[in-house]
Amino acid sequence: MIDKRLFQLPGVKSLFKLLAGLTLLQAFMILLQASFLTTALVNSWKRQPLATLLGPMFAFFIALALRHGLTWIKSRLLDRFATQTSENLRQQLLDQIYTNGAQLAASQGTGNLVTVALDGLDEVDNYLNLILSKFMNMMIIPWVILVYVFFQDVTSGIILILVFPVIILFMIILGYAAQAKADSQYAEYVVLSNHFLDALRGLTTLKMLGLSKRYTKNIYQVSEKYRQKTMSTLRIAILSTFALDWFTTLSIALLAVFLGLALMKGSLPLYPALVTLILAPEYFLPLRDFAGDYHATLNGKNAFTQIMELLHLPTITNRQQLPASPWQADSQLEIKNLNFQYDPRTASANLQDLTFSLHGFQHVGIIGPSGAGKSTLLQTLSGFLVPQGGSIKLNGHSLDHLAQEEWQKQFAYLPQNPYLFRATIADNIRFYEPQASEQAVAQAAAQAGLKTFLASLPQGLETVVGEGGRGISGGQAQRIMLARAFLAQERRVLIFDEPTAHLDIETEYALKQSIVPLMEQHLVLFATHRLHWLQQMDYIIVMDHGQIVTQGPRATLMQEKQGPFFDLITQMRGDF
Repeated sequence: MIDKRLFQLPGVKSLFKLLAGLTLLQAFMILLQASFLTTALVNSWKRQPLATLLGPMFAFFIALALRHGLTWIKSRLLDRFATQTSENLRQQLLDQIYTNGAQLAASQGTGNLVTVALDGLDEVDNYLNLILSKFMNMMIIPWVILVYVFFQDVTSGIILILVFPVIILFMIILGYAAQAKADSQYAEYVVLSNHFLDALRGLTTLKMLGLSKRYTKNIYQVSEKYRQKTMSTLRIAILSTFALDWFTTLSIALLAVFLGLALMKGSLPLYPALVTLILAPEYFLPLRDFAGDYHATLNGKNAFTQIMELLHLPTITNRQQLPASPWQADSQLEIKNLNFQYDPRTASANLQDLTFSLHGFQHVGIIGPSGAGKSTLLQTLSGFLVPQGGSIKLNGHSLDHLAQEEWQKQFAYLPQNPYLFRATIADNIRFYEPQASEQAVAQAAAQAGLKTFLASLPQGLETVVGEGGRGISGGQAQRIMLARAFLAQERRVLIFDEPTAHLDIETEYALKQSIVPLMEQHLVLFATHRLHWLQQMDYIIVMDHGQIVTQGPRATLMQEKQGPFFDLITQMRGDF
């Protein structure tokens, strides 16, 4: 019911000691409450003077106030611990996502990661707040009460100790049923999160193809499954709560029968019988609270388990201190038998035994059908993905992967969907060079073909764009990405992942006039579906199903009348 990794969190041991001490004091306050209340009731039953009632009642209210004061102190400690722990986990999770972003998003789903980092950690906060306090109460309070009851009446103590394991067993059985339902519900929630994000990303494409209305049925089906899982979980939770309340009420009633019989026989005085009856609900209360909050914290437990699993995934290690030298005409990168697989459980790898070399200021075109592995290869070469096999040599240095700081300082990355931050256009252009002057930024913007666009804006380079580039066209967003590369001229490696894939041919042609000059004196890795870009390449790598099916100089491949390159070019031209 409790994830064991909870006890490995920083500060949890000292917190447990404090909670144990406070809970023990709280248990004694409960005993004092029951004792003083019973004394007042017995004196009243015996028709003692009013003065004999005032002292016990005053002491009762003092014990009650101290009990709730201790509860408040515990809640403050837990709230502080839960908030701090949640923030620490959030930071660790964000660091993990930042380190293994592309690989983690591909294996876990972007929607799932967003849900865990936002809603999931709020659930964890609630989980830590509730479960630690209830767990400590259940471990201490019933046993202190039980010892006291044994001193008052052995028979009552035996009844309480016999009933308690039966309720625990029943709670465990229902708990496992609820856990299975909650796991299923959380899994469906993950599917819904990923599905919803994918639907938002593809909404424009669906509208363009006229499939947006038809897709609503698919969204309805996924959300309906989630609703059914949620209702099924709620049924188990309500049933178990009702059953637990019924069992505890029945146990208290059984105890009351035995106490009543003892009182009628005269074998038990009024004080022990009454104090035992008053303490019986307090004896079962921690167990009932734990069971009730257990259902309320199942999502938090699932989120905590998933976060800990994400944090314990292998991270990028073996970063090497490479010489801080820029890519030059005599630089060389050798790749041999490179392998990569997003999900080890799948049958085939995403990249299989890739062997090639890059040197100097080559312009390398990477082509192939959709799903061939072009983007995966570029992300591996960028150091965003860590290969599971193969050898890499960068200027003679053997590496396990390219997630090396000095290598990543060498390249500028231009993806299909450029990401712009909510900031000024100038600040977005300064992405690689935060300290660049206004004059350098303006020059880079002009080289990227942004001069006319900026002239139409009242604030020019100081115009603020929305998160993700909202408010400007895709073509202008790509030009801002190009301006970043123009500004960072010392980065001599350019990685293009189909940068014009979503642009119309007129916009692409205009953008090409800015890209071609940028490619001079750079190593260029250019993945594309557009044939006209091959004219700017001097080396071609053809991929299919994660493998390199052929490679060579463009001039040599263009002369072939058969083979993988010829077949692919024929298909891309539509000549069947």
